[in-house]
Amino acid sequence: MPNQKPALKIALIGHGFMGAAHSQGWRVAPRFFDLPFQPEMTLLVGRNPAGVDAAAEKWGWAETSTDWRTAVEREDIDVVDIVTPGNSHAEIAIAALAAGKHVLCEKPLANTLEEAEAMAAAARNADKGVQAMVGFTYRRVPAATFARDLVASGAIGQVRQVRAAYLQDWLHDDRSPLTWRLQKEHAGTGALGDIGAHAVDLSQFITGQKVVGVSGLLQTFVDERPLLDAPTQLGPVSVDDAAAFTARFDGGILGTFEATRMATGRKNSLRIEVSGSKGAISFDLENYNSLGYYDATATATRQGFTQIMVTEPEHPYISAWWPTGHTLGYEHGFVHQAKDFIDAIGAGQQPKPSFDDGHQVQCVLDAVQRSAANNSTWTTTA
Repeated sequence: MPNQKPALKIALIGHGFMGAAHSQGWRVAPRFFDLPFQPEMTLLVGRNPAGVDAAAEKWGWAETSTDWRTAVEREDIDVVDIVTPGNSHAEIAIAALAAGKHVLCEKPLANTLEEAEAMAAAARNADKGVQAMVGFTYRRVPAATFARDLVASGAIGQVRQVRAAYLQDWLHDDRSPLTWRLQKEHAGTGALGDIGAHAVDLSQFITGQKVVGVSGLLQTFVDERPLLDAPTQLGPVSVDDAAAFTARFDGGILGTFEATRMATGRKNSLRIEVSGSKGAISFDLENYNSLGYYDATATATRQGFTQIMVTEPEHPYISAWWPTGHTLGYEHGFVHQAKDFIDAIGAGQQPKPSFDDGHQVQCVLDAVQRSAANNSTWTTTA
């Protein structure tokens, strides 16, 4: 076929919730965006043979394996995409980078700061042209990217404060089972790393500043939960249910953060409000296609938050999709993630957020943990 693009063979490690989302990204991206490579969904890896085979058939993966090392060792695999629990991120990513594979790894980058440091070093020391990116997908929501653009353009003046909260309620019922996300050996942290990492990354992405110090609190409200395979028995919860912390950014911004899986009635509300000397922006993931904008320079009779529908072709990513006003949804962020990663590989450029960026977020999470363990003492991220 004339002008056929070179293939980029993908191996996906993991096939649960995030496996489905990443699969959607890889298969849809080349159908809406002009990419330098044609991604091929070559290999799906999972521990359970029946489960991984069923997922491969559902999502369109050509082959399966029950050993992630297959993806690393196969010479034809170009990209290793990691969506496993955090306790396996470092081992897989470091091995894949050493084998010359591009790596996309779900957030948070690792379960510990030491693991994140090792992953970032492996990415920096990888062969020239080998790229690594961490999956903070909410950067790729068009409204969030547009918020970043507005702040960078000076539309709200000097940024003074950030209020960020990620609110979910899937654990408010004491009878919710003990999944791997509630076990420190698998997840590292609870709400802090699972969803708080998103709040930290998105606030830094939108403002262009980094968190340098925190004072934190962590709380576990339900200490025991029913075992998945034995619901009449209880097992210990070893991570936090909720986290709250104040923060200082390197440019002087004051920040307040909350991450909880106990916010009864809130399903997936990632909220961020950025206040500046000339205005403010406000975003809520549960209102995916909309961005609030306040112009403090307008006359008093016209001041108030304006709802901007981020569905115009001039908005980030939108020109590839539907006609004006036709909205996008959760899965589109993963399509944009695949597009941006493939574009960076094609250009030979470091994709963002990099493993160094993921490590920096891990520094913030680690500082919150240390602060909470020391009576909320002010703790730097360095």
